[in-house]
Amino acid sequence: MSKKNKKETIIEEDVKTASKQEETTTVQEETKEELSVEDQLKNELQQEKDKFLRLFAEFENYKKRTSRERIELFQTANKDVMVSMLPVLDDFERALLHIEDDKEAEELRKGVLLIYNKLLQTLQQKGLAKIEVNKGDVFDADHHEAVTQIPAPSEDLKGKIVDVIEKGYKLGETVIRFPKVIIGQ
Repeated sequence: MSKKNKKETIIEEDVKTASKQEETTTVQEETKEELSVEDQLKNELQQEKDKFLRLFAEFENYKKRTSRERIELFQTANKDVMVSMLPVLDDFERALLHIEDDKEAEELRKGVLLIYNKLLQTLQQKGLAKIEVNKGDVFDADHHEAVTQIPAPSEDLKGKIVDVIEKGYKLGETVIRFPKVIIGQ
């Protein structure tokens, strides 16, 4: 072979080697790109799953909260009506106290008692309950409304309830009127 052919052969071999290296590098880069694309897709899928789970949990919490609020609304929907009926209930109780003193009005007392009991039962069926407060109970500002303080008639009534002015009521678990009391000083 001539020198020219030898040089051309060497150059051709160098070109072939270089092209093989480029092909190998290209194949490796494509593999890396494929892996990175696959990894990217996996990451995106994981992020979308997280978003979905969070959105689903948020929706479940929303459903629970709205159903709870709806139940509370139904339970306390009659609150305004109950609050407006409490003075009528108080008037019946006062009437019964005064009628008991009069022996001639026995039939009137029976009629008023009948109406009072019917009204009380109807209100109780709708969720109204008395808050039991007795003389001598310990005063608690969270559960009682102090109207006034008077000197305690005895030492054991200091800081305790001396008299109940107005009964307290609650509708379900909600207090709609605190009991009004007089406490001993």
